[in-house]
Amino acid sequence: MAESVLTIRNLNVRFRTGDGILHAVKGIDLDVAAGETVAIVGESGSGKSQTMMSVMGLLATNGWADGSVKYRGEELIGLSPDKLNDYRGSKLTMIFQEPMTSLDPLYRIGDQIALPLTTHGRMSKAKARARAIELLELVRIPEPTRRIDSYPHEMSGGQRQRVMIAMALANNPDVLIADEPTTALDVTVQAQILELLADLQKRLGMSIVFITHDLGIVRRFADRTYVMKRGEVVESGVTNEIFTAPKHAYTRMLIDAEPTGRKEPVAAGSPMVIEARDMKVTFGLKKGFFGKAGHVLHAVDGVSLSVRAGETVGVVGESGSGKSTLGRAILRLLPAGGLVRFEDRDLMPLDRAGMRPLRRHLQLVFQDPFGSLSPRMTAGEIVTEGLLVHEPRITRKERDRRAAQAFEEVSLDPAWRNRFPHEFSGGQRQRIAIARAMILHPKLVVLDEPTSALDRSVQKEIVELLRELQNAHGLAYVFISHDLAVVRALSDEIMVMKSGKVVERGTAEAIFEKPKQTYTQDLIAAAFLRGLEDVKTAAPLAS
Repeated sequence: MAESVLTIRNLNVRFRTGDGILHAVKGIDLDVAAGETVAIVGESGSGKSQTMMSVMGLLATNGWADGSVKYRGEELIGLSPDKLNDYRGSKLTMIFQEPMTSLDPLYRIGDQIALPLTTHGRMSKAKARARAIELLELVRIPEPTRRIDSYPHEMSGGQRQRVMIAMALANNPDVLIADEPTTALDVTVQAQILELLADLQKRLGMSIVFITHDLGIVRRFADRTYVMKRGEVVESGVTNEIFTAPKHAYTRMLIDAEPTGRKEPVAAGSPMVIEARDMKVTFGLKKGFFGKAGHVLHAVDGVSLSVRAGETVGVVGESGSGKSTLGRAILRLLPAGGLVRFEDRDLMPLDRAGMRPLRRHLQLVFQDPFGSLSPRMTAGEIVTEGLLVHEPRITRKERDRRAAQAFEEVSLDPAWRNRFPHEFSGGQRQRIAIARAMILHPKLVVLDEPTSALDRSVQKEIVELLRELQNAHGLAYVFISHDLAVVRALSDEIMVMKSGKVVERGTAEAIFEKPKQTYTQDLIAAAFLRGLEDVKTAAPLAS
């Protein structure tokens, strides 16, 4: 192996919790050589992200690390924040899973890219702005001189992730740590980001530490792989060797993990829960922040669907296809045209006060549980928050009892309800988000990318949990996702959306076995990595 840029020895990470000390990372060793890509994989809660957060000195306030982390021979553990800042943002940089929570919504992206340049590079504002434009061009943001003044909400998910990469590359780092950088992206954008990272690595000669639960990506992107389980490295080595001849049973389980089985048909005569007809949602786009109105975006354009008790309708498509907007329109969470009937009631004439009594029956589970769970509330308080609105007369003791019951229903230890969100893994946080919806005994649940942030083995568990809850309570689901493997395992019917319209619909079997539209065929090919070349050996992208 080439000279080690990052050397980790006997690293331990611990957190103080209400239930005692949590030992998250247990004495691991790890090396990253110059110019190589190292992947760290494992289930949620395995310690892979906390390992790198400790390297960057970004652990939560109740956490601490000991052992040794050396960058080119210089010890980082124990350094003060001021000393760490000599490395962070310049020699060692990190990009995170969800750029919308990492980018400040109040500042233009150009100002945010310029910040590490003025802080670490001591550049003037004018030079930093010029460098920011160069970086936007480097990560292939179209019209960089114009987009530099955009706000994060004015960019797509893929563009925001490119902005995060530009920020990380601002000072030509030695090591780029990428923590699930493509998880929240649809499969076509994911492929573009991977190709971009591989190309930038070749140009800049940097090392990449790639944290992910997607083993398909690891196989095509990483030189070496570390497999973590419950805070320990259980296997490491050359990536191809690990995939072709895994030595540890846990590694074999991860490689084989994928949602399986097919959904049972809906019982004959199941009542209609929700019916939407000719749904339309439009947004007036503006030329600038205070500019005059420009053209109208038809986010949802004449879409209809119906869901019966016990039925799941899957909605798939690329980012910007309108699938999440459709889900919110059905729940009357944004202005829309068309017809929405819940059971025998027309929802469209109802105002906010009129909708309030029905909200408990119409629930939404979000993509990013960490962003939707208040960090200041315990898990039990989060789960019972809806009861304060819909059942205000019940006692605190009764709320706590129902919280414990909800935790059991989603297969979480009820004793954990006094913990805070950051003390849970991603999969556990998603179970908390599901419990928050289920405690109100809803009839319809819109699930907006509920498994995209989870590793395959945890996805499989969440799929099985959703099936059990649906069977137990006769729930109707609208399941929105770009992950076609999960959609296939859960759905009765699938709708394929593009540019606000439904381009194809049918049974899950028909869509996957005999897709009619080229767009659907391309989505399926990308989702199952058919024809995706190895990005490590691909030719550099054109500038």
